[in-house]
Amino acid sequence: MVFSSNVFLFLFLPLFLLVYYLLPFKARSAWILAGSYALYSWWRIDFLWLLVAVTAAAYVYGLVLDKQPDGSVRRWTLTSAIVLMLGALAYFKYANFGIESFNAITQTFGFHPFAWTPILLPIGLSFFVFHAISYIVDVYRREEPPTHNPLDFAAFIALFPHLIAGPVLKYNLLADQFRNRTHTIEKFSYGATRFMTGFAKKVLLADTIAPLVTATFHQSSPTFVDSWLGAIAYTLQLYFDFSGYSDMAIGLAAMMGFKFPENFNHPYISQSITEFWRRWHMSLSGWLTQYLYISLGGNRRGVARTYFNKWITMVLGGLWHGANWTFVLWGLWHGTILAIELKLKEQGRAKMAAWLTIPGTMLLVIVGWVMFRADHVQDAFRMYKGMLGLNGFGLSYTLAWQVKPSVLWTMLLAALVVYIAPWWGTRMGDVGGKLLRPGPVVAATVLLLPLFVLAIMKLSAQSYTPFLYFQF
Repeated sequence: MVFSSNVFLFLFLPLFLLVYYLLPFKARSAWILAGSYALYSWWRIDFLWLLVAVTAAAYVYGLVLDKQPDGSVRRWTLTSAIVLMLGALAYFKYANFGIESFNAITQTFGFHPFAWTPILLPIGLSFFVFHAISYIVDVYRREEPPTHNPLDFAAFIALFPHLIAGPVLKYNLLADQFRNRTHTIEKFSYGATRFMTGFAKKVLLADTIAPLVTATFHQSSPTFVDSWLGAIAYTLQLYFDFSGYSDMAIGLAAMMGFKFPENFNHPYISQSITEFWRRWHMSLSGWLTQYLYISLGGNRRGVARTYFNKWITMVLGGLWHGANWTFVLWGLWHGTILAIELKLKEQGRAKMAAWLTIPGTMLLVIVGWVMFRADHVQDAFRMYKGMLGLNGFGLSYTLAWQVKPSVLWTMLLAALVVYIAPWWGTRMGDVGGKLLRPGPVVAATVLLLPLFVLAIMKLSAQSYTPFLYFQF
């Protein structure tokens, strides 16, 4: 069950919130856990055991690590915990990729391929495994004490707003909120408004652009116009799809009294790839920095090692997104650019004007998104060939009939939103909802209601469309 579905909107969410507010505060964690498990089981109940197992293992490891004195035994305990968590992730997420790659090599040398039954990837696995690892590592570093409340901890791991596709959260961000949080009309109203905003972004913008993206990336010989149209369309689709989901997650959490950190901060106005990763999927960027980059040594082991650490962090971050060489190359692309930007910064290169750096950064981002979106590496290079004009320049006949005016107008509107939203935000209030000019904000909220209704009508008329980040 996804947030952008009639079952969630008109059955699960109203029932969940009704019971939630009727229950006393002490019983609400249990209801959150029950509701989250029910939502997860809606997809496939047989994978619920994996979520429960990861939760139980992380909880027990936290207690054990806290009791152990610093030393080799404690380090081995941490190692075993991480191996266990990453082992589950590797089996379900990368086994198919590993066997397919192995078979490709063996077949090259004339050997028979290894026969196996493809493994189904449980939804949300990458996210709840990362939640568990961050908790275990924080306890090991003695940055946070372990929790002795298994119910609250299980409810944190399974909390349905962030269970399936993030944001990636640390337990200490919500631990106090599980023990004590406020429920006010203002907070609920903010949550509802944030949810409606994300819902409209997802259904009205991302879903409208999606068919054009699919048609373009399936072109056998895309032209210059085909390729760039598809690449820009996907750049907009992915942003509004994922940021829309994050808005809904933050909104749902607020309706339950929780405060989630922001996950996006207008990434497409970045003036460098370094800045882009401070603005895009910020919870994942923070996790990779704190638990991978710093663990590898960060910038503490010399210049060459710093470059390598940045590079390998992005490569592994790319691989985290999926078991495909496209994600590895996408991570390699961003990691290499980050290392180059660090070198230029150390050399004291003068910073160029924004009117040059913002389009330049967007060009690098768009080129990277082509590899990220492609089903196979050869599909990405087919798009790159088209982007260079090697298949002609005009709109191809095979794509022309699929390019609807409504989609082009939606792309234009989406682009305007991307670059007007930062300007609007600085004048209307901060991302936390502190209003600087309440009048225009109230007017925008009123305008949001018909957009939300329109999105519901569109959702009811279209086929099922999951969030793009569910596959990760």
